[in-house]
Amino acid sequence: MLERVSVFVDVQNIYYTVKQSFNCHFNYNVFMSEVTHDRQLVNAIAYAIDKGDTKQIQFHMILENIGFEIKLKPFIKRNDGSRKGDWDVGITIDILDYVKKSDIIVLASGDGDFDLLARKIKNEFNIKIEVYGVQDLTATSLIENASKFIPIKGNLLLRYPEM
Repeated sequence: MLERVSVFVDVQNIYYTVKQSFNCHFNYNVFMSEVTHDRQLVNAIAYAIDKGDTKQIQFHMILENIGFEIKLKPFIKRNDGSRKGDWDVGITIDILDYVKKSDIIVLASGDGDFDLLARKIKNEFNIKIEVYGVQDLTATSLIENASKFIPIKGNLLLRYPEM
C-alpha cells in the first residue's frame, strides 16, 4: 500500500529564499513529482498572497495544473507603510486537519515558526514530516524538528538560459 502524502507550500517563503540564494525560481513540477513518487497524494495546497497582477494569476494557474489547490490571502499595506501577508496560522490549521489522513506531511518553507508544528506532528501524531527549504535560509530549529530535511538545490531550481 502506498504511503499517503499531504503537501503544503509557503509560496512567499519559497519564492524569496530561492530568489535570494540562487536568483532563480523553484521548480514546482519537479517538486510535485518528487514528493508524490510512489506515494498516494491526499492533497496539495499552495498558500500565496493575492496582489492581483497578471503574472501572478498565470503562476497560480500553472500551480493548479500541476495539482495544487491555491489559497490566497489579500496583500495588506498598512497606513504606516508596512506590509502584511502571512499564512502561518492557516498552514498550521490545514496541516493539523490533514495529519490524521496522511502518513507523511511535506512542508515547503524555511520559516522557523513551523518548528513547534513539526515537533508535534512527529512526536504526538507519530507522522513523518519532510521539510523542503533553502539550506542557508531555513531555521535550524525547523530542520532539527523535521523527520527529514531536503535542501532546495539542483533540479528543484528552475533556471532560465541566458539570452
